[in-house]
Amino acid sequence: MIAITSAAATVFAAASLTGVFPKIDQGARFSFGGSDQLALQIRQGAPADVYASASPKFAELLYREGLLRKPVVFATNRLAVLVPRSNPAGIHTVYDLRRSGLRVVLGDRTVPIGSYTRQLLDAIGITEEVMKNAVSQETDVKGIVAKVALGEADAGFAYVTDAKPVAKKVRLIALPAWAQPPIRYEIAVVKAAPHPAAARAFVKRVLSRRGRAVLKAAGFGLPR
Repeated sequence: MIAITSAAATVFAAASLTGVFPKIDQGARFSFGGSDQLALQIRQGAPADVYASASPKFAELLYREGLLRKPVVFATNRLAVLVPRSNPAGIHTVYDLRRSGLRVVLGDRTVPIGSYTRQLLDAIGITEEVMKNAVSQETDVKGIVAKVALGEADAGFAYVTDAKPVAKKVRLIALPAWAQPPIRYEIAVVKAAPHPAAARAFVKRVLSRRGRAVLKAAGFGLPR
């Protein structure tokens, strides 16, 4: 048992994977957070074995810098607006977020959820109005979900998969399909991985038929 634990992979993964990765591999060690911050930690020499990002941007940058093996896409996602279950502000579409006085939470522009949200708002043409209502810009999606679930915000932009674990506390408002940015998750073995065999085994589990089934059950889309 001790030998198995010592050989477990240390996985640095996007916060939106918090609820699904432990179901794929209970034996791995996880550090969940903003994809940009995790990438920075890897650059600084953190002992990560695997990196899983909510955006190709950070994985591809680390790959070009020679810090990762070749990243592969393993999942996709979509954006949604989350509101408290009681929806006291009466928000029914994304366009309602233009109303002054609302408390809207979104991701910081440096993290994938923040970047994707701004792409969507730009496409719809309501960026300025929504940003005026922004009361918080979080460094990872867990912070957004927590504020909405606790009623500290009238609405927040998150991934559709984030609504499932807190379904009793929030409701999901769909966004126009035509405005959805392509959201792709990439995973790779860290070149300096302390446990390269365990790292490869973890990636294999994620890409396996069972791994894909777990991702799908959690609401993620799957690449072909």
